[in-house]
Amino acid sequence: MASQTQSVAEFIRKEVPDWDDEMKATARFKAFSGQRSDWEPQFCFWRDLIIKIAHHFCIFRLSPSQMKNHWFNRGGLLPLCLDQVLLEMYRAGDIVRVIDLGHPTGGQFSLLFKKVIQFVGVLRSLTPDAVLNDDLIVLRILKDKAADVVKALSESQWTSSCIITMRKFEDLCAAHDEASAILSYLSGCGKAQYISIKKKELIEGVKVSLSSAAVSSTTSLDCDILQLIWTTEKLQKQLDVLDQHYAASRKSALAALKSGNKKVALRHAREHKLACENREQIMLLLNRVEEVLHVIVDMESTRKVSEAMKIGAQAMKENRASFEELRLCLLEVDENIYSQKQLHEALEPTSYADDEDDDIKEELTRLELEIRAEDSLVSASNYHIDEAERKAEVSETADSIADAVSGLKLADCC
Repeated sequence: MASQTQSVAEFIRKEVPDWDDEMKATARFKAFSGQRSDWEPQFCFWRDLIIKIAHHFCIFRLSPSQMKNHWFNRGGLLPLCLDQVLLEMYRAGDIVRVIDLGHPTGGQFSLLFKKVIQFVGVLRSLTPDAVLNDDLIVLRILKDKAADVVKALSESQWTSSCIITMRKFEDLCAAHDEASAILSYLSGCGKAQYISIKKKELIEGVKVSLSSAAVSSTTSLDCDILQLIWTTEKLQKQLDVLDQHYAASRKSALAALKSGNKKVALRHAREHKLACENREQIMLLLNRVEEVLHVIVDMESTRKVSEAMKIGAQAMKENRASFEELRLCLLEVDENIYSQKQLHEALEPTSYADDEDDDIKEELTRLELEIRAEDSLVSASNYHIDEAERKAEVSETADSIADAVSGLKLADCC
């Protein structure tokens, strides 16, 4: 807080060279009086300065008390006009209260209700106290940050809309509060929709429009896609943990072999092999889920092409196109319909047989061969994963994947 206040003070003196001029400071800090034309230049000075500070320091939420008591405090001299400045900025739409954005999980009704209230002017008639009792957001900054999020998603997506988990959405933003405000803004503009699924645990996500059009209504397929994407992220996280354990157990086994302690080396070799087996199983599950997601995306693209072809066929018929042209068009439509049917086969849950037990001694022998290529002793790692707990987690994950895949509803795509 203190360091930011000092940085803001330095920035203000750079932007306003005569900031410490007593005569000009007295004029700037006095309360508004008379007609608007009398204090319009004074208001524009404070409005522009507040927006510049917010942009320069990337301050998403403005605290009225912080501005009054720290940023613009000149040795106890406070700007008497600041309350009126913020109220005028609020009425002009330069800033919004956090509470005005609503909660992104509250649905469209609350957002539409707030828009109606704003339209009739109820919110714009608030007193300075009502405005200053909440944190404020510069609307221009909110719009820019929302545009940055959509741009970042567009760079990694080629479709007109996308579905991501709430965790991924928050990663694109600087903080949880910022993500909530951006999602509320995008939802209010019709560019995003909050999605939630209540299974064994709450799965939250966002559907975002990446084109100029408004985001389409959430379908059951969207929920299925969200669950699959959430599952891939969960599996990837488990895979990262297993990779760490895989490397740690290998180094520990090699270190124990180098020191001549074959009993400890055998224990670490067993952990190494178990981590390898679990890693392979999770990779199979991860590849399976990603395959299903790719098929769904391809099917959605095919559906749109098929619809366009049907429209084209109708247009050809209306324009008396030749029978041969129409026949070729219908053949293409049939091919696309056949491609859609293949999706059902791809979505059938796959059972994975347990791998046969490998000879731990053979694994140890292989590690003994590898140690000859080691240049130096590697310190043993204390990282351990409980075997039973890990197997149970992988088994539970496999069951959840089978449920998710077999429960997919594709009616909305067909």
